[in-house]
Amino acid sequence: MLTKKDFDEAYRIVSEVTTETKLIHSDFFSQESGNEVYLKPENMQVTGAYKVRGAYYKISTLSDEERQKGLITASAGNHAQGVAFAAKKYGVKATIVMPTTTPLIKVNRTKSYGADVVLCGDVYDEACDKALELAKEHGYTFIHPFDDPAVATGQGTIAMEIFKDLPLVDIILVPIGGGGLATGVSTLAKLLNPKIKVYGVEPAGAACMKASLAAGKVTTLPTVNTIADGTAVKTPGEHIFPYIQKNIDDIITIEDDELIVAFLDMVENHKMIVENSGLLSVAAASHLKEKGKNVACVLSGGNMDVITMSSVVQHGLIMRDRIFTVSVLLPDKPGELAAVAETIAKEQGNVIKLEHNQFVSTNRNAAVELRITLEAFGTDHKEQILSALDKKGYRPKIVRTSL
Repeated sequence: MLTKKDFDEAYRIVSEVTTETKLIHSDFFSQESGNEVYLKPENMQVTGAYKVRGAYYKISTLSDEERQKGLITASAGNHAQGVAFAAKKYGVKATIVMPTTTPLIKVNRTKSYGADVVLCGDVYDEACDKALELAKEHGYTFIHPFDDPAVATGQGTIAMEIFKDLPLVDIILVPIGGGGLATGVSTLAKLLNPKIKVYGVEPAGAACMKASLAAGKVTTLPTVNTIADGTAVKTPGEHIFPYIQKNIDDIITIEDDELIVAFLDMVENHKMIVENSGLLSVAAASHLKEKGKNVACVLSGGNMDVITMSSVVQHGLIMRDRIFTVSVLLPDKPGELAAVAETIAKEQGNVIKLEHNQFVSTNRNAAVELRITLEAFGTDHKEQILSALDKKGYRPKIVRTSL
């Protein structure tokens, strides 16, 4: 079993290349959850994620011969960058197999550290099979992203920094994909304070650890479907599973829609870019039954491409009723469009897009359809605009928003 001495040694080595990411108190998430919420911003690490901790420590434990054979791993992105970065520090070759769905920013940053990138499969598990095949073919040393106690020990150094900043921490929320981060953080946290609660957080569409704990053994999901690509894992780690069984108090699952809202909240209130997997912990804060506690949320990474960001922001604004589309019927005669625009303007609505359909009725003089996409301040403002349109006789109807 992992000991405090193991984590102390890992922390000494990992500190050579990592930033000690200080906890940030969040007034916003504290108010939302009824607890004192602190953010552990691992998105601010040199590689944009916590994974550099485990990768660098694991590689430090290898012999020169093992390193010189060349390193290989499979990853959805963050572990890839950690291994590539560590390999560059040690001056050895690294090959990274990544799913074809990996965001471009993660692929390019991995290449920027000098690693060879192979794209294969739709999810991590398929990429891992390819990496193991290449390791056997070429004799590379395989660095598992999570199912390795040494990797987990490196990741667990996060807990040491949390306790350093917040000795009276009551609860730690930690994202779970394969389980390496949760293993390290929960094991060290329990060594430092056996009374602390550590909750793992998984996307509902890839809850392999929840299924495994329920079954009492490692369980493989038939499919995974989540926007949290960094935690889209079908099968958790065999070697680390006993640590999860012993040290994780419970699993919280989060729907993708909650991550979209959490992204907006993080950007607007903390001016930080955190990837969807990294947002699992803050999304889970509002699910806690405990109140009045000191809660540390691990923000595991921030490597998110701008296309994904744009999509998440747009969907988030729609979900928050800050952008919506309304259909109104009006006579096809001069001045009607101006009258609708004036009604919206008086309520301080902002028109983003207009679509005019003259063929909604066979009698154009009776009615044509106008679809208006609007920007509002939120649900109350949206209802205010709809009420104003209704009073003018335009019979507003909400339709699906497409930007």
